[in-house]
Amino acid sequence: MLITADRILTGSGTYLEDGAVLIDGDLITAVGPRAQVAGHSGAQGADLSFPGATVMPGLIDAHVHLVFDGGTDPLAAFNDSSDEELLHDMRRRAQQLLSSGVTTVRDLGDSNGLALRLCEEIGRGATAGPRIVSAGTPLTTPGGHCHFLGGEVRGEVAVRDLVRRNVAAGAGVIKVMASGGGLTKDGPKSWQSQFSADELRALVDEARQAGVPVAAHAHSADGIAAAVAAGVDTIEHCTWMTEDGFGLRQDVLKEIVDRGIAVCPAVSPHWQMVARHFGNERTRILFGQVQQMAEAGVRLIAGTDAGVQRTGFNGSLAGALGFYAHVGMPTDRVIDMATAQAADALGFGGSTGRIAPGLRADLLVVGGDPLADLGALKEIRAVITAGRVHEPGSSAEQKR
Repeated sequence: MLITADRILTGSGTYLEDGAVLIDGDLITAVGPRAQVAGHSGAQGADLSFPGATVMPGLIDAHVHLVFDGGTDPLAAFNDSSDEELLHDMRRRAQQLLSSGVTTVRDLGDSNGLALRLCEEIGRGATAGPRIVSAGTPLTTPGGHCHFLGGEVRGEVAVRDLVRRNVAAGAGVIKVMASGGGLTKDGPKSWQSQFSADELRALVDEARQAGVPVAAHAHSADGIAAAVAAGVDTIEHCTWMTEDGFGLRQDVLKEIVDRGIAVCPAVSPHWQMVARHFGNERTRILFGQVQQMAEAGVRLIAGTDAGVQRTGFNGSLAGALGFYAHVGMPTDRVIDMATAQAADALGFGGSTGRIAPGLRADLLVVGGDPLADLGALKEIRAVITAGRVHEPGSSAEQKR
């Protein structure tokens, strides 16, 4: 399959004008000027031309929960559904993600391995959707944040055992609830930590032995510091909450940068409405902390927390990316957060997140120039995942 367009995004902020991408099976085999690639001996079969458009890597949403519906009360909907009903709805959400240009997601917590089942279906082509990197059952303390997903553990032995069971089931990341969270009304507060230092170290050690990264849900400043000390790979939310407000710690921030720990703020696509719920002063602090982390050189990656309250799956990532431009980040870095940087943080930098020969054919075709205007990310012309062409708004994929 040969894809041609006015622009091919081949690197950070770098366009190849009047370019082409050649795909064989699920891999990119050539990238270059249109005339050169079109004359390639392998350029046989379908020819998809997109005048006025940009071909870029498919988007990566590094924080979703496919098991939740993104409605006003996702926990009630979860509790009222059987596993088969949940899986049926998760298929639809996966298709919505794909239609909005997302070709890879990291699912950071589900129930009974449902995301792993969906991942297998997508992998064999039975269901349309992005590649799923699933955490399986997230680890939490008894009665802790998201305890209803089944991952309650206490003590190093139990922690190690659940990590091993998740890995054996096919998890590509381990999720730990290092602090409380808002979705669990009867659990620890967001500013409270959950695990001991020894438990966190045991968790990370067990995951390291299995070659699997660790993502830590951490709102609290103490929880963030504990997760960093334990050696996690990514920190989710990272809002630096304290009992009295917020408290970004410069020493911990420096350690995050020095260790190369990625931070996923998991910004909602409705970020412009945050002040209505938290007030202007708290919102100013929250936004300012993300800006401080960006300016300090933290490896920020993009995620939406899709599935939680009022955060759906259709177009959420494109909507959320505008936040980072709002706090002063250049558009090329914002796009990197949702492509190459995210792929590296998820451990897939050698197979996706960029447009280069030998990588998976995970591509997004958008109208206009996203480097000039991130709004172009909503003007989707085509989505290709592992060489399959997906028509936005359709549940069907076509192998070209």
